[in-house]
Amino acid sequence: MIRRVAMLSIHTCPLAMLGGKETGGMNVYVRDLSRELLRRGISVDCFTRSQNPNLSPISTKLGPNGRVIHVPAGPEAPYDKNRIADHLPEFTSGVLDFARREGLHYDAIHSHFWLSGLAARDLARAWDAPIIHMFHTLGQMKNSVAASPDEWETERRIEGEEEVMAIADRLVAATPLERAQMVWLYGAEAAKIDVVPCGVDLDLFSPIPQDEAKEVLGLPLERCVILFVGRIEPLKGIDTLLRAIALLAPEMPCWRDELSVVIIGGAPGAGIDQVNAELTRLERLRTELGIEDLVTFQGAKDQDMLVYYYSAAEMTVMPSHYESFGMVALESMACGTPVVASKVGGLAFNVQDGQTGFLVADGDAELLASRIRLLLKDRELRQRLGLQATRWAGRYGWPVIADQMLDLYKQALPIAQPAMQAHFGQA
Repeated sequence: MIRRVAMLSIHTCPLAMLGGKETGGMNVYVRDLSRELLRRGISVDCFTRSQNPNLSPISTKLGPNGRVIHVPAGPEAPYDKNRIADHLPEFTSGVLDFARREGLHYDAIHSHFWLSGLAARDLARAWDAPIIHMFHTLGQMKNSVAASPDEWETERRIEGEEEVMAIADRLVAATPLERAQMVWLYGAEAAKIDVVPCGVDLDLFSPIPQDEAKEVLGLPLERCVILFVGRIEPLKGIDTLLRAIALLAPEMPCWRDELSVVIIGGAPGAGIDQVNAELTRLERLRTELGIEDLVTFQGAKDQDMLVYYYSAAEMTVMPSHYESFGMVALESMACGTPVVASKVGGLAFNVQDGQTGFLVADGDAELLASRIRLLLKDRELRQRLGLQATRWAGRYGWPVIADQMLDLYKQALPIAQPAMQAHFGQA
């Protein structure tokens, strides 16, 4: 029986503001899955690395019987996530000390990202608990689309991912494609990989009348909004969106008074120098393309405000070069807003081409522009795709996803002890 779960999210706190270098879909996933488990009466402690010594080490913002516990490990400040690996022993010792002081035993460990998977190894041995692991992104896949050596993931990460795939009792893939990538690229054991998609908070993300949403945001009612939501990094392909808008702008000069391209993302935190460098590059490109009056960078926004941006927009554009799942697409569709996305990773599964939005080849600004043009010109098409998108997203409510995850936890329980004996060489 599952009574208490340890969530591990070492390099980023699930309560952090979204949009920064290390904050995004994974934060939402850990937070919202934890809250859904809490609603089932399961206690959840989420352990993350302390990044601010002035914050209370324990937060109860997840809800009753849920806590986020900030464990000192290395500098208590934003930090390069790859260097956190040097401080994993300190982190695991802090978690074990906390559990001893509280007299706690955890029935399952759900770790997120490769760093947390490595930390779970020692915790599993101490607690005799199974490890259920989700990577959220794969280093090999990020390297396959990196445009320059500066964007490559480290060999240490790749080796760490391989190790986690070997020691975890169950691995969670967000899509069948991600499951196949684990097997093809890392030699993971296919039999222990379960496909469980990410969820969406349907209580928060639901359609709001467009005029009402624009009024809340202070946008002119006649203004058409094209929306991007995500981290400011090369992987997200924002430059492709800018080039697509530059192709469209000369066709209809009146669009300069009727169109707004709103880019949401960017926040202080680990990697802020890289975020600023990419933002500077994109702002320079915007100037070179002559679309300064069409495109605005509006920084990070709280999720309670994102629902208004999704609802105000004619479409959400996701020109990413890689997405393991693409939770932004699900949030947008839940709000009744169609998505134009690159046909990569999880987006190829989440967005139904011609039904809930459109899929295009990543990096193809001309094709992206053609799909944006089609939606801008055809209000009836936008409405039809939006209605279908809302129905599609309804399959991914967190209660449904939590049911699947609980089944996975329970399946892992009987195999945990034999598996750990094999992993750790115990008799």
